[in-house]
Amino acid sequence: MLLLLDAPAGQSWAQLGHLGLAFVLSALIGFERELRQKAAGLRTLTVVGFAAALFMVISQAEFGDSRVAAQVVSGLGFIGGGLIFVRRDAVRGLTTAAVVWLTAAVGMAAGAGLWLFAIAATAAHFLVAYGFTPLAHRLSGRTTRVHSLTLTYRDGEGVLRRALAECTERGFTVRDLATAAGDGGDGTAARQATVRLSVEGAGPVTGLAAWLADLDGVLAVTAGDPDEEAD
Repeated sequence: MLLLLDAPAGQSWAQLGHLGLAFVLSALIGFERELRQKAAGLRTLTVVGFAAALFMVISQAEFGDSRVAAQVVSGLGFIGGGLIFVRRDAVRGLTTAAVVWLTAAVGMAAGAGLWLFAIAATAAHFLVAYGFTPLAHRLSGRTTRVHSLTLTYRDGEGVLRRALAECTERGFTVRDLATAAGDGGDGTAARQATVRLSVEGAGPVTGLAAWLADLDGVLAVTAGDPDEEAD
């Protein structure tokens, strides 16, 4: 192995240490996202950060500048774009795409030997993830509104229970609900139920509707705002 490291020009144990640091820091960020069950988790972010560091090392060793590294930033647009999508006027995946971008930057800093920058950026990520989240909830929680949701789902599968739990998890309180059940129309389709919910919360109801629409068994979700209708 020593021969493999020493024979080709431009390779050293220091560069291998840079790659190792990028691997560890990227894995830490990925582990945090994995705990939150995000689309880009431990494996994805570890690979992104490690690959970015490898591109940086190659760029410096072979070209002596950042020509290759500059293309890493452009290439991240394809990954980030695939993580962001809009559903029912709710944009999802922005934070995950930003974390992918940050992880690549951490890997590039580590690959360039800027270990202090890499560690500081990783620490800043955890500050934002665990410090800013409760702060944002506290600031947004000062103003609450009542919204209405109409939910159509397959009856008898526990869908309503999961939907109510999802509302609570997203910071909304269910104030009232009314149900009206019926079959699929011809008697052969799965039995359906329609529920009208009145929920109170500070967050955007369109985001809650998007989350509910992703639940297994939910057939349709429409959002309204009784406060705005009264105006």
